[in-house]
Amino acid sequence: MKTRTSTHRLEYLDWLRGLGAIIMLQGHVFDSFMKPELRPGGAWVLSQFAGGMPPAIFLFLTGVTLAFLMDSSERHGLGPVERVSAAFRRSGYLFFIAFAFRLQMFVTGFPAAWTDLFKVDILNCMGFSIAVLSVLAVFRTRRRVVAAALVGLAIALAGPLVSMAAWSRVPSMIANYIAPSRVAFGFFPWASHLAFGIAAGSLIRSLTPEATDAAMRWIAAGAGLTIVAAQACAASARSIYAASDFWLNSPAQVLTKLGATLLMLSAAYLWTRYGARQGAWSLVRQFGITSLLVYWVHIELVYGRWLWFLKNNLTLAQTGVAAVAVILLMLAISAARTNWPRVRATLADLGWSYAPTPERVPGD
Repeated sequence: MKTRTSTHRLEYLDWLRGLGAIIMLQGHVFDSFMKPELRPGGAWVLSQFAGGMPPAIFLFLTGVTLAFLMDSSERHGLGPVERVSAAFRRSGYLFFIAFAFRLQMFVTGFPAAWTDLFKVDILNCMGFSIAVLSVLAVFRTRRRVVAAALVGLAIALAGPLVSMAAWSRVPSMIANYIAPSRVAFGFFPWASHLAFGIAAGSLIRSLTPEATDAAMRWIAAGAGLTIVAAQACAASARSIYAASDFWLNSPAQVLTKLGATLLMLSAAYLWTRYGARQGAWSLVRQFGITSLLVYWVHIELVYGRWLWFLKNNLTLAQTGVAAVAVILLMLAISAARTNWPRVRATLADLGWSYAPTPERVPGD
């Protein structure tokens, strides 16, 4: 039986992931459905400003779970090379999901440009970043905290420098995986969030449950200072870079998002530990445990052809209603997924049962 402490250490990560999913849903609805002439308004800007956080949150949490895998490999006695190999294989799973998603979008959107199959989306960025940063598994868990944090900072600081390289000479399918871009999730600077997640996950695994409480409070305080310092640097007239774009490649933006993510992480920890009722259903956590399903379905719904008559056609109020409707629909789909055995039993009671051929899992 799981203890409250061990269960809780996963609940708050699901809660943070679910919060990111909800923010993502509203941002994509506003981006797809709101009339273009209304977009300079404050509501749309606020929606898109918040909507820039979910990719950072998801990459950060992917790093946390990757750190858990690295720590588990170490506890099982695997050597450095074996630990790196185990982490690297995780990238294959992400790449498989990424290309399956792009293939499905290509088929349902046909006719579509074949280059859409190779678009570097958030899932591609996760896969590539894991492949590169899997080398951090050579460090033992405690040392990995500092090593991963320094790597994350180095990636963030290199963003403006990488932007200044002659990427026009490099095929776009390669450049989009590496260079900062407004249409793709390049390694610079997005992979920094995954590296910071590896540092955080390694720290969590290094602490006892009792020490985690105090650590989360210190993390919250440090996160606040990080945001203040990053914004001060962004507002300063002095810069160490010849050219830097806050919304594209600025380290200040990366550190601001990191600070916000850490604040939400500590808040999620404290809420699920002291505020939420044990065993109670949580709307936010529900999204977190099915975030991939929610991501996959809503992208097809919001950006695909299903709701073509709503795209670029709604007022502010109508877009707000549409966002609520999409969130509730995704919640229903998420709940149906996690409660499918119960739903299937109910359908069987009503005589709507069937006996599908059992699926074979690879390796069976």
